[in-house]
Amino acid sequence: MKIYIITGESSGDQHASQIAKQLFIQDKNTQIKAWGGKNLINEGVSIDQNIDELNYMGFWEVLKNGFKVLNNLKKCKQNIIDFAPDLVLLVDYPGFNLEIAKFTNSLNIKTFYYISPKIWAWKENRINKIKRYVDQMFVVFPFEVDYYKKRGVNAKYLGNPVFDFISNNSFNLINRNKPIISLLPGSRKQEIDKILPIMLEATKGFSDYCFVVSASSSFSSKYYSDLVAGFDVEIIFDNQYSILKSSVASLVTSGTSTLEAALLNIPQIVCYKTSALSFILAKSFVKIKFISLVNILLDKKSIVELIQSDLSSQNIVKNLNKILDSNLRINILEDYKELRKKLQTGKTVSLEIAKEILDARIA
Repeated sequence: MKIYIITGESSGDQHASQIAKQLFIQDKNTQIKAWGGKNLINEGVSIDQNIDELNYMGFWEVLKNGFKVLNNLKKCKQNIIDFAPDLVLLVDYPGFNLEIAKFTNSLNIKTFYYISPKIWAWKENRINKIKRYVDQMFVVFPFEVDYYKKRGVNAKYLGNPVFDFISNNSFNLINRNKPIISLLPGSRKQEIDKILPIMLEATKGFSDYCFVVSASSSFSSKYYSDLVAGFDVEIIFDNQYSILKSSVASLVTSGTSTLEAALLNIPQIVCYKTSALSFILAKSFVKIKFISLVNILLDKKSIVELIQSDLSSQNIVKNLNKILDSNLRINILEDYKELRKKLQTGKTVSLEIAKEILDARIA
């Protein structure tokens, strides 16, 4: 069976690589080509486009790089034509991948989609493209199944890749002479520039703790060093799971990291700040009560979210003192147990999706 996989960001590359690994185990004759990165390459997948070379992400970046996006779409479509796959697996990256779904549908190529666009939060009209062009949607949150069902789409929840990864791995503890509080300022420069300085200001009143910044090698050590100059913090690169697991609490920029912290049982404060214009636009379009995956999945305010003007060093200090207190910690950890129950399936999502793909040969 010939399968073409398309990812656009490092997280998608990581999740897709686990599916590719299972596909090769289940059927050694499987042929896979992809748009991907180091994780797919490490599993022996032939790459037509390394996504590390794609330097745009987000709404504004796409606008600025409009011609590049169009050229990449054209190139991707040609790669698919040249390979002539039996099935295309699209992973996250909805702006790009839904355009590819339209194209593969026109060629009568079976098209599966893994990690649904968050249409329950914004851009709900994407449901029309999904209905029309996607043969099977695999979601990563249980509530998404009902969301799709109410709109006439048969989506499947086979598990959550973050849950599987954390459940199936042990991570080395980082030992210091004081308890660790971790700072996770995000993976995008615009996030780090706005959020990390506020996090750093909050560290001044906690001399009994060691603060560790989780850094990404996508940026230079000088970039981080300049930001943390004058603060007593440690920078550790590309080791987020170990940093989180070693923490007694964490300040986390909104995103998948909030779920990672919860699954590793780390009480957290969710931080988010963007430009005033972006925030106004987001308020106009986004339809959800919470921004953290933890609160969204639990459908209640379990962990504190400090958003926009509420994100200040004073508010961080106040709430950090609260989650370091044993009573509130107990409540948060109880909520994390409920969260794990919601996500667990007793199966491995990458294996289940690989089976679905290989079964599609018969259908």
